[in-house]
Amino acid sequence: MRRVAFLLRLKKDAGPAYDEAHRAVWPEMLDLLKRAGISEYSIFRRDELLFLTMHVENFDASWAMIENDPVNLRWQKAMSTYFAPLDELRHNERFPMMAEVFYLP
Repeated sequence: MRRVAFLLRLKKDAGPAYDEAHRAVWPEMLDLLKRAGISEYSIFRRDELLFLTMHVENFDASWAMIENDPVNLRWQKAMSTYFAPLDELRHNERFPMMAEVFYLP
């Protein structure tokens, strides 16, 4: 299982509402993430900066399974009001991905 991490940014002052939405993630969204092979998914927030990390065998394959699923499309629509535009994307990136440089198991 691979660990992956990426960054997202919230709109100014969207943090508390975003946090509240994630205290009640829909069960069907959680099930979709698990069926796509994602586990140990965490989101950390500092002001508007989000740091997301998860365990997954193949991030691109898992995301391809998730991205057009009706549950995810509804979730992304609900969450879209919180996000600022992604301006740190590199060629062929879905999200600003982080490179792991150290791990202490």
